[in-house]
Amino acid sequence: MRESGLKPTIRDVARSAGVSVGTVSRVLNAHSKVQPRLREKVEKAIADLGYSPNAVAQSMRSRATHTVGCVIREINISALAAFVGAAHDVLDEAGYSLVLSNSEGRRERERGLLERLSRRQMDGIMIGPYSPMTDEFDAFLRGLGVPIVLVDRDEPSWADAVMTDHAQGIRAAIGHLLGLGHRAISLITGEPSLYPARERLRGYEEAFRAAGLTPDPAIIHASSFLAGAGFRLTSSMLAASKRPTAIIAGGIGMLPGVLKAIRVRGLAIPTDISVIGSGSSELADLHVPPIALQHWDQAEVGRIAANLLLDRILGRTGPDPRHVLVPNAFVLRDSVGPARRS
Repeated sequence: MRESGLKPTIRDVARSAGVSVGTVSRVLNAHSKVQPRLREKVEKAIADLGYSPNAVAQSMRSRATHTVGCVIREINISALAAFVGAAHDVLDEAGYSLVLSNSEGRRERERGLLERLSRRQMDGIMIGPYSPMTDEFDAFLRGLGVPIVLVDRDEPSWADAVMTDHAQGIRAAIGHLLGLGHRAISLITGEPSLYPARERLRGYEEAFRAAGLTPDPAIIHASSFLAGAGFRLTSSMLAASKRPTAIIAGGIGMLPGVLKAIRVRGLAIPTDISVIGSGSSELADLHVPPIALQHWDQAEVGRIAANLLLDRILGRTGPDPRHVLVPNAFVLRDSVGPARRS
């Protein structure tokens, strides 16, 4: 600190290191064309003086804010905590801050959040699966003018993406249920226009086809990922004369609604009905009995998404988009049992 009590300036650093202000600026901005000897002198002067650059002024000059935005559907879903934590750690290590926004599953809100993040000069944005892809939404995303990484969505195809193999997880779950005598297996998931729902539906149909069976379309519901839909649809099916013998909650926020509807009807798991959830959660772990899952590593998804975005921001990759598929496995627990007798 200068003796006057004023904060040291970039000129003080340059004077102390015996270099030009331009050289100090290039060191601060990690410019590759700075001789190691000069870089060491500048870094020593910065440490000796306790100099801290003005982040706002730097971002105005470089048009980089070292800030990344992320829009997810529901911020209160505990299963997403591992994703957010891992992405934050990767970005923080690289000197970037993470700004998290919650779309609440509303397309208009999602678009508004993306626009605001772009206006605030985010260096890149990660977006999850909610708004279906249309030509108009594709043009909107291109117009944001920043690198984009898709999280569990496969469109637009020109963007980098990290996705989960939901079809594999569902195939394994359905195969196990069929082996236990289940035939009336309900799948509740989101709109088929969205990647996670579309892949779950594909895995469901493939598993039945492989067994030479035809599923009952009346108990396949693909309309929403929201928790309220899980409760509403499960309640409706359980009130029918022929209710399903097993239910798969095909969305990470849907399990609470499904379990609530089962409890309201006074049914026992798995004696009366088997239940399988999606994604790890404290609810699935602590419920009695513990809930079987389609499981994938949310932390790994977060790390991959953050690294894909950093590579794109820093120009460490070519123009072609990169798509990474994360494995999905069926985890058997006590919420799954043999189909009840009619």
